[in-house]
Amino acid sequence: MDNKKNVPKIRFPGFTEPWEQRKVLDLLELLTDYDANGSFADMAKNINTTDGDGYAWYVRITDLENPKPLSELKYVDESSYEFLKKTELHGGELLMAKRGNIGKVYIFEPRTKYATVAPNMYLLKLNNKVIPHFLYDYFVSEEGNKKLTRLNASSTMGALYKDDVKNIDVIMPSIEEQAMIGNFFQSIDHIITLHQRELDHTKELKKGLLQKMFPKRGETVPEIRFPGFTEPWEQRKLGEFSEMFNGDRGINYPKDSDMVPEGIPFINAGDLQNGQVNLKGCNKISREKFNQLGGAKIQRGDILYCLRGTLGKNAFVDNFDEGTVASSLVDIRPKNIDGTFLFTILNSDIEYRQRTLNDEGAAQPNLSAKNLADFDIPVPSLEEQEEIGAFFATLDNTITLHQRELDHTKELKKGLLQQMFI
Repeated sequence: MDNKKNVPKIRFPGFTEPWEQRKVLDLLELLTDYDANGSFADMAKNINTTDGDGYAWYVRITDLENPKPLSELKYVDESSYEFLKKTELHGGELLMAKRGNIGKVYIFEPRTKYATVAPNMYLLKLNNKVIPHFLYDYFVSEEGNKKLTRLNASSTMGALYKDDVKNIDVIMPSIEEQAMIGNFFQSIDHIITLHQRELDHTKELKKGLLQKMFPKRGETVPEIRFPGFTEPWEQRKLGEFSEMFNGDRGINYPKDSDMVPEGIPFINAGDLQNGQVNLKGCNKISREKFNQLGGAKIQRGDILYCLRGTLGKNAFVDNFDEGTVASSLVDIRPKNIDGTFLFTILNSDIEYRQRTLNDEGAAQPNLSAKNLADFDIPVPSLEEQEEIGAFFATLDNTITLHQRELDHTKELKKGLLQQMFI
């Protein structure tokens, strides 16, 4: 290989030597449950779901992607544990999916005292030539991921074979540079994890407060209220506090040929993202076409709500003053009610319960504006509405900030992976 090309664009100071090409088989031993000192068939008979000291966790891909409570994990009976010592996991090992999401790589993080690898996973038992986090980051880098994707595409019978993995080429530096790179990306992964936890925590906080700050069914006051409010809430119809405007479904309905690079937003369901309208990718129509339409004419402060497909998906309009909607959406204009309060209701269990009961769709979920107008909503005084609306708007802003920080850090990592690996 050309040594001049065999260096990354970004390196830590002090490292100048070109990287070398190695085969995966030179770096590790590839193990599965079948490499354990015993019969997997015998061990499989003793799988149970009882958590306890001295049991081995039966690791599955789904357990790593979406960690379950420990009580819901699969465990292997202690009588079968001795012959699993060869594939025992302690933490920091690399695991690779050989079935399902073929080639996806994970770093194992222990959650139980004992753990072992399952039939749909490979354990990459590394030697002293490679740092675990460096190899992990190589596999998630653009170049490493391409190689795993090619193996996925060429795999037969829905499985990844040992010999295919062993023959992957890895371009790598000295063990010292590997350690620097691995530690660096480990720090970024830690920041990503913290942002994810903050995001999840704030979402859970909002979910809990939505349940406590609105009256339960059959009740007229919520469990938690702001000081100074004691009057019971009224049960009213959504249609009493809003006007609803469908998109124009007639002969003037915009076609693909009516779309222009710059113009008035023509909002579709896909443009509703995390409670906001994403204007960057939405379609635009000309002023002339907009004036031809007889349906919804969006104003700031309206709420856009999905009637077909992803029922209930919605967004509060606070980032533009003019637009219209596709036929799958309805434009809700709050009337004699605080808009942010109404938006909060439309993102609570109050809306969800009634939506699932009123779904008219068969193959495709479907509601009508008439159904929506008949939804029951609890309504306090305008002053209390404003307090609640402002409170949840602040929570939503916090969630948005956490999401942006998370997305930014992930993009930063993605960019650095492209620059720091070959």
